[in-house]
Amino acid sequence: MHTYPDARSVVRALAPDEPVILNRPHAATRAARFFVEKFPGKSLYAVKANPSPELLRVLWNAGVTHYDVASIAEVRLVRGILPEAVLCFMHPIKAPSAIREAYRVHGVRTFSLDSVEELEKIVAACTDDAGEPATDLRLCVRLRVSSEFSELSLASKFGCDLTEGPLLLQQARQHADWLGVCFHVGSQAMSPFAYVQALDRTRAAIAEASVVIDMIDVGGGFPSVYPGLEPPPLEDYFNIIHQHFYALPIAYNAELWCEPGRALCAEYSSLVVKVEKRRGEELYINDGSYGALFDAAHVDWKFPVRALEDDLIKPDMEFAFYGPTCDDADYMPGPFALPEDIQAGDYIEIGMLGAYGAAMKTDFNGFGPTQSLIVEDQPMASLYDGSRARKVSDNVVSLR
Repeated sequence: MHTYPDARSVVRALAPDEPVILNRPHAATRAARFFVEKFPGKSLYAVKANPSPELLRVLWNAGVTHYDVASIAEVRLVRGILPEAVLCFMHPIKAPSAIREAYRVHGVRTFSLDSVEELEKIVAACTDDAGEPATDLRLCVRLRVSSEFSELSLASKFGCDLTEGPLLLQQARQHADWLGVCFHVGSQAMSPFAYVQALDRTRAAIAEASVVIDMIDVGGGFPSVYPGLEPPPLEDYFNIIHQHFYALPIAYNAELWCEPGRALCAEYSSLVVKVEKRRGEELYINDGSYGALFDAAHVDWKFPVRALEDDLIKPDMEFAFYGPTCDDADYMPGPFALPEDIQAGDYIEIGMLGAYGAAMKTDFNGFGPTQSLIVEDQPMASLYDGSRARKVSDNVVSLR
C-alpha cells in the first residue's frame, strides 16, 4: 500500500474520481498503546467498530491481545489473522452452531449472556460428543445499564434487569469455571459518571447473588473527539472506573476488562471525497449514507471536514451533503463548515471515520468501491496527542 504525506498530496498525485480512504497506522498504534499502558486492566478491541485486517494487525503489534468478537464471521476473521489472540464472544444472543464452532474449532472460551435461555444454549453447544459438559467456560452475565450520558443508547436491546441479574449470576456460576459481569453504557459516553452508575448497579447485583465474581467488564463507550463532542481526558474515565472497581464485592484477584472500539480506531481513517455539484448550500459528493458516512446521515453525527484546494479564499459557511445514490435519504445535514467558494471538482477530507465508517459501507446503487492508502500526517483531532491533558486544579469534584 503506497504511503503519502497527507490528503492534499493524494489529491495532487491521483485526482481521484472515487472516494479514497486514508489510513493512519501510527494513530491507531498510539491509541492502542494508550489503553494498554493506562487502562488499569485488560483492553479488548471491539472488532465490529472496524474489522480491517490491516488494523487488527496494527492493534496486535501495539499490544492488544484480546478481541471482542460479536459474530461467528468475526471469530473466523480474527482467528485467521491473529492465531494467538484471545477471542471473547460477547454478543448475548448467538446461534447454537456459532457457539459450537467458536468453542470447538476456534478455541473460544469466553461467552456473554443475558438470559437463562442463552446460558442453556451455551452449555449444550459446548458439551462434548460423549455428553460431558465443558469445564472451562468463562461466562459473562450482561446487565442492562443506563445510556443517559452517551450519544448513542445501547440500553434497550441487551442486558438483564437488576431484578433478574442475581439469579442469572447464581445459575451461570454453576457452569462457569470463571464468572464475570459485563455491561455497556452506550456509545460515545461524554462523562465518566456513566461508569459510576453502571458499577453501582453491578455492585447491587453481585451483593444479592452472593457468588464469587472473577471479572468485571465495563464494556465500551469510551469516546473520541468530534465537532461539538469534546469529552474529558480518558484518564478521568480510567481513574473513576479503577476506584469503583476496587470497592466491589468480588474475588481478590478479579480482573478488570474494557471493550473499546471507537476510541481505538476513530483516528485511524479519514475519507477524501470529490464535490460533483453545488446547489446553494448543498454539496453533492461521491460518498454518503450508504458508504462511509452512514452515521452522518442516520444519527446526525458531525465529522470534521477541510477543503483540500489551495485557491479557496473566502471564509467558511455551513453546508449539507448529498451522497451519490438516487435515494433522497442519502443526505447528511451537517452542518459542515467549508469555504464559501467551494465548487464542483473540489476535494474535501472528512476526518475521524475509522470507527463505523468503512465498516458500514455498502455497494448500493453501484457505488461503493474505494481505494485505501496510508498517510503520515496526524488525524484531524486526537485524544492521544497530549493536547487534552487534565489541568491541575484544587477545585476537583470526586465522583466516588
